[in-house]
Amino acid sequence: MKIEILEVDKSFKKQKVLEQISLIIDSGRIFCLLGASGSGKTTLLRIMMGSIPTDGGSVTIGSTPVPNRELLSNMGYMPQNEALYEELTTWENLKFFAGLHQMSRKAFEENAEKLLQIVDMTKCKNKLVRDCSGGMKKRVSLAVALIHQPRLLLLDEPTVGVDPVLRRKIWQYLKQLRNEGTTILVTTHVMDEVTQCDDAALLRNGRIIAKDTVEKLIGRTPNGNIEELFFMDNQSETEGSSC
Repeated sequence: MKIEILEVDKSFKKQKVLEQISLIIDSGRIFCLLGASGSGKTTLLRIMMGSIPTDGGSVTIGSTPVPNRELLSNMGYMPQNEALYEELTTWENLKFFAGLHQMSRKAFEENAEKLLQIVDMTKCKNKLVRDCSGGMKKRVSLAVALIHQPRLLLLDEPTVGVDPVLRRKIWQYLKQLRNEGTTILVTTHVMDEVTQCDDAALLRNGRIIAKDTVEKLIGRTPNGNIEELFFMDNQSETEGSSC
């Protein structure tokens, strides 16, 4: 599903959070929104979900303007803070969210078992979520986002608190989904994770300072470290300022 974001603005209590954000995210790509906490990444995802309105600009997914309730059936969303039912088990959480998407029992069970293996939670599927660690809850949240096999995935810092071995396994699965045609948007503040993606936009203080394929963005830096683009932008601002 192709995403077109055009000149999106958003403020909270007169504080500008997003400023003239324009992006095109092609179908069947892994797109990274890279930026520090507070740069506007989560706000942009919430706008794309239709959970908050823009102050200006527009978002179109496929050929459908956002917000649109029917789009949600084709979207999987993993929030930064887990939105799980603490009194239910891992399996029951997956079953509940699958029910919201009216999955058949057979399709649910097959997909749930596969996802639990991918996020390394098979042995804990009958464990209450309230008894899970923060990292375990993160893994359950990812499985919930994937349970209905969405065509569009919006993942807000999906691998924070996940050990390196499992992180690699998750990225391998995301690339498999991409190869099958799923569009994936990932936010992160971890610089090395951007290299797992096809395209990226760098956000700083609510605005895009660079966007391109990851390969071309890295090519703009003197040492192959994409983090340098933030320093280069900061230096440009400093040189252009006056007392």
